[in-house]
Amino acid sequence: MSASTTLKTYKLVKRIKAGGFDKEKLPSYSLCLQIGTRDFSFSVVNKQTNSCLYIEDYRLDNIKTINTRLEAIQEIVAKHPFLGSDLWDSIKLSFKTHKFSLVPASYFLPEASSDYLALNAEIKTKIEEVYYYKHIASSAVNIFASDKKVISWAKDQYKIKSIQVIHQGSALIEGILKYDDHSHEKAMFCFVDKGLLHVAVSQNQKLQFYNQFAVRKSEDFLKYIMLVFKELRMSPKTSNLIIWGAIKTDAPHIELLKKYIRNISLGSKPNFLKFGPEFEEVEDHRYFDIYSIFLCE
Repeated sequence: MSASTTLKTYKLVKRIKAGGFDKEKLPSYSLCLQIGTRDFSFSVVNKQTNSCLYIEDYRLDNIKTINTRLEAIQEIVAKHPFLGSDLWDSIKLSFKTHKFSLVPASYFLPEASSDYLALNAEIKTKIEEVYYYKHIASSAVNIFASDKKVISWAKDQYKIKSIQVIHQGSALIEGILKYDDHSHEKAMFCFVDKGLLHVAVSQNQKLQFYNQFAVRKSEDFLKYIMLVFKELRMSPKTSNLIIWGAIKTDAPHIELLKKYIRNISLGSKPNFLKFGPEFEEVEDHRYFDIYSIFLCE
């Protein structure tokens, strides 16, 4: 065992198992993995019933390199009773990364993927690969960078199935456009992650805007949200703002936003998935990104 694995580098934050989950039925389930700099999570969805059956969320501690992150994930998978199986119906792997670029599908050329991305981010070709995802619910293509070593491990771990690689932002966009089916008005949707704020705007189930911003204090949330309001010509007095993520209802940044935005609310669980009573212990506004990975085809 290497020095980096002698200390426990991960902690289970949440595990929920629905009563209908059966590890003998993995061939009819979809496995949705998500990897961030400081977290690793996954969900299991029954594709036949569109039911979320299982979720686990891990915090990764003392992770300073890609190698130590991968070692922690490998240890989680190795010790898990079914996560390492390659008998799944489908496997989707979502990356959290700020290295992405949205391009209109009409202008997209697959062979130019690296060129599009280079306009927004520096790609470290020795350790990163460029992938793209053509959105279903919008005419956008998301081009993004992902860790070569993690991809290589995943392909080796799950040999039988072809792994679909996506970006966290793509899952959120698909989820938001599927969720936003109740209004023809322009609305803003936010997802709060660890040090990041994802902001999307849609109207008539069409994407108008998506970006992510680094945030450290309450004023950062207000600054970026108001900036997007202004750019999209939306009114904080009349437009709706829905927020998901790892947040508390009385969080300082939520209280600050309420002073300036009239119609603000926490998002609910998505209606494109069914949830058993076991999921009632999870706040409705948590894990929207993980739930939405299932939509990406």
